[in-house]
Amino acid sequence: MTRTDTDHSRFLSLVLRHDPGRIGLVLDAQGWVAVADLLARLPFALTRADLDRLVQGNEKQRFTFSADGQRIRANQGHSVEVDLALPEAAPPPVLYHGTAQTNLPAILASGLDRRARHHVHLSALPETALKVGARHGAPVVLQVDAAAMAAAGHRFFRSENGVWLTDTVPPQFLSVLPG
Repeated sequence: MTRTDTDHSRFLSLVLRHDPGRIGLVLDAQGWVAVADLLARLPFALTRADLDRLVQGNEKQRFTFSADGQRIRANQGHSVEVDLALPEAAPPPVLYHGTAQTNLPAILASGLDRRARHHVHLSALPETALKVGARHGAPVVLQVDAAAMAAAGHRFFRSENGVWLTDTVPPQFLSVLPG
């Protein structure tokens, strides 16, 4: 992706996850918005072909089109109220979460919480978690005992782009992955 593509993708993340009102959009209850409305309100020129390329080329697969291709939404990470209507899913035995070293003491003391978002984001691969953690400083990868969490009644969901979601990860289910 070019720098312009990256900027456009970041702006799409902003309006589809956090601030649709910035350009006069209203997301429906599941986070969808009409593609035509999005394209008409963007503060930069983007064709449907450009949007298709951005969605398909997005490394993190942050966006998805509806089955008929007429609507678009972010796959997860919303701070605005939406119900993605994701079905509950049985997680793999172990999942991972990347963060910065500076966050480690607080996380090990109180666990992971969703903060302003709807869920805690977890990955199936430690390499993915390492990349996420590196965005915030010196990275550390936490291992999540997802099997024990599920056995204890915690619910998991999997977004369309493969990110595992849960409401919270209590500290007893966390360990630091040796690096």
